[in-house]
Amino acid sequence: MSDKGGEGEELACEYLQEKGFIIIERNFRYRRGEIDIIAADAETLIFIEVKTWSSFGIESLEYAIDYKKKHKIIKTSKYFLSLHRKYSYMAIRFDVIFVSPKGITHLASAFTEGV
Repeated sequence: MSDKGGEGEELACEYLQEKGFIIIERNFRYRRGEIDIIAADAETLIFIEVKTWSSFGIESLEYAIDYKKKHKIIKTSKYFLSLHRKYSYMAIRFDVIFVSPKGITHLASAFTEGV
């Protein structure tokens, strides 16, 4: 992870905690992918992809998080859930947090399992 990416993830975690989210895990890795942040908000387990860009706008997200990337995130989330069955009762959501010099944009339910 680049320093810029690490800083972006740190800012995203601070943002989420200020909003009342509980950070469960950061940089969860599986041989087929990685999830930047796994958080909980009430009865919802949220798998979060963080994008930190200084030169691209939010409109470029569709190119950064394409079908292949979404598929990897979903596969990795299923692996996480297989290891941590205590979260099986929770609703699942996939979010994207975009960190730029202009601030943080949080796209809740950015995509679904049926991508």
